[in-house]
Amino acid sequence: MTEKINGACLCGEVSYEINNRFDQLYLCHCKQCQKTSGSDYVSNLIGEVGSLSWLSGENLIERFDYPGREFTNAFCKVCGSGVPYLNLTGTAIIVRAGSLDGKPIVETISRIFYAERSRWADECETANTYTGFPSVA
Repeated sequence: MTEKINGACLCGEVSYEINNRFDQLYLCHCKQCQKTSGSDYVSNLIGEVGSLSWLSGENLIERFDYPGREFTNAFCKVCGSGVPYLNLTGTAIIVRAGSLDGKPIVETISRIFYAERSRWADECETANTYTGFPSVA
């Protein structure tokens, strides 16, 4: 039997359970993911159709399909956090990795639409790291 993993939006109104076995983790640098996340990329897991069960808040999900490109954004109407959705072709469940409550089991990790990455992304590879907010002098 496949292990399950839970996930939720930031406010907790939308929650779900999904099989913890993902074919891919795509770090997507496309311009649409940059706009919806406010960052350089989105971490999207590719799950099997039929492996997702909504635990709460399915009626609070808003979906946006971007015209002209195979792109969808689904999010909680209350807090705006990304939530899982069925892709446009109906062949996979897309899960924002950060919405999971634990560590996903992933077969392959890839960066996609890398040529579209933001101009400042490469500089971030050598950024300082902190366990919280840095001290302000």
